[in-house]
Amino acid sequence: MALMWNRTVDWDADDWRRLAACRNTEPDLFFPVGTTGQAVEQIEAAKRVCRSCEAQEPCLDFALATNQESGVWGGTSEEERRKLRKAWLAARRRAS
Repeated sequence: MALMWNRTVDWDADDWRRLAACRNTEPDLFFPVGTTGQAVEQIEAAKRVCRSCEAQEPCLDFALATNQESGVWGGTSEEERRKLRKAWLAARRRAS
């Protein structure tokens, strides 16, 4: 069964990427090593950038649709996204 999703963003145009608050931020901030200790602080710092971003929703949508397993995307950690993705995939299966 192929993964199918409804596109809510025109990713070809990459408009959301041009609007992204992280565009001028050090990329390493969004890809902490681990989930404990200093990485927790780094994840929170990345999420603060996301909270101020007008592209947060399409970024998260992209991350879920393309199964981005690493880093902070759309204001979510790897663990948070795993949970969201399960629900996201289940909703799409029910809709098909």
